[in-house]
Amino acid sequence: MGFALPPLLHVIGGKTVASADGATLPVIDPSTEQVIGHVAHGGGGEIAAAVAAAEAARLGPWRELAPVARGKLLFRLADLVTRDLEALAWLEACNVGKPISAARGDIGGVAETLRYNAGAADKVEGAVIPLGDGVVDYTRLEPLGVTAHIVPWNYPLGMVARSLGPALAAGCTAVIKPAEQSPLSVLHFMALVAEAGFPPGVVNVVCGDGPGAGAPLVAHPLVRGVAFTGSVEAGRAVGIAAAAGMKPAVLELGGKNAMIVAADADLDRVIDDAMMGGFENAGQVCSSSSRLLVARAVADEVAERLAARAAALRVGPALDDPDLGPVVSAGQYAKVMGYLAEARHSGARLLTGGGRPGGLARGYFAAATVFDRVDAASRIACEEVFGPLVTVTAYDTDAEALAMANSVSTGLVAGVYTRDLQRAFAMVAGLETGSVWVNGWYLGGTQAPTGGIKDSGIGRERGMIAVRNFLRIKNVAIRL
Repeated sequence: MGFALPPLLHVIGGKTVASADGATLPVIDPSTEQVIGHVAHGGGGEIAAAVAAAEAARLGPWRELAPVARGKLLFRLADLVTRDLEALAWLEACNVGKPISAARGDIGGVAETLRYNAGAADKVEGAVIPLGDGVVDYTRLEPLGVTAHIVPWNYPLGMVARSLGPALAAGCTAVIKPAEQSPLSVLHFMALVAEAGFPPGVVNVVCGDGPGAGAPLVAHPLVRGVAFTGSVEAGRAVGIAAAAGMKPAVLELGGKNAMIVAADADLDRVIDDAMMGGFENAGQVCSSSSRLLVARAVADEVAERLAARAAALRVGPALDDPDLGPVVSAGQYAKVMGYLAEARHSGARLLTGGGRPGGLARGYFAAATVFDRVDAASRIACEEVFGPLVTVTAYDTDAEALAMANSVSTGLVAGVYTRDLQRAFAMVAGLETGSVWVNGWYLGGTQAPTGGIKDSGIGRERGMIAVRNFLRIKNVAIRL
């Protein structure tokens, strides 16, 4: 790509800081496999310094700000994100591999999330409890304190905003650990935090891996709340560590999401939504529509139409703005290719893709892939691949569709496509997921709570409930 970044450092107490031992990690462009920079590789010492800075800010100037003033800072930060949208999108495209137009949309969503939470900052209200004459009883909603934000690589800045925005609106301070694969936009964002006027130490970033930086962050005794998005395995470890410290944790751990398509569905809408839900961000989306359960009468038609559309997708480097970019890393590429190789020998029918697209010698590219006649119990139908792979499985009855949808260990989202509202409401009631979307995919928005059940995690994000995640209740009773 012909460019290199300067050394990328932690941001602690408003200052850029190298790791004490000088350790760094390479930053790789997945479109080219080139090292484009190095980021500081922090550990327990850097985490301790960042938490201390956040605690000092919490007890100092941040605590003195009125809620409306916190909101104004968040509004200002959203404006700066909008101003720097092109730069932030470019960084995410180079760092994650997503098409530049998709990255622009993601950064626009960051600004929207910050503005929503800015408006929420002065709307946190307690309650008066009627205990009768002679006693006044009320509740105060107070910030938890220092909070930990461990974010994934698929939407680096979007996932920061989703938990950081409500934490700041609630009056908390924060330490962010970005994914080691994708720190670029988060570090640029920190310059905007300072420019917006946030006191030093209110927001801090320590770069590093999970065991070296994430684990000591969750375990630190001054951290009083945790937000984590990532794998089920890592989420379990975070949840256990948070519980040991009696800390509330919001865990979003992915899903293997079913799109149920009835015979009476609008198939044009189904195909459009399956393309978006299955292949956006190269399928690296926890709420992707990776698993289609289709009424047998229309299953072949849906699979063949979907495969034809998938085969026509333009695959290429992020800055060329293709339809489909690479997956994020060599490790993720190997994982996806392993699933594809297994699926080709599973008895399922490969309709398109199934490996590396032609004409792309370098980069972590996987072709958009569609398998149909997939056994609902097979690994590609049950496990989160996190790549551009969609499976199609036929069903005969609504009860069978529900049973297959609920058979996996995760429960994040599901979709139902039908013109029959009675069927839709019955499916909504029967699906074991945190969200159900009817005749649309990626419905909801900044205002609507999201989160999973079963192995998909604990808690809800977005909407006003997200601010509530970072507040504790104090009851006050006064005898008159």
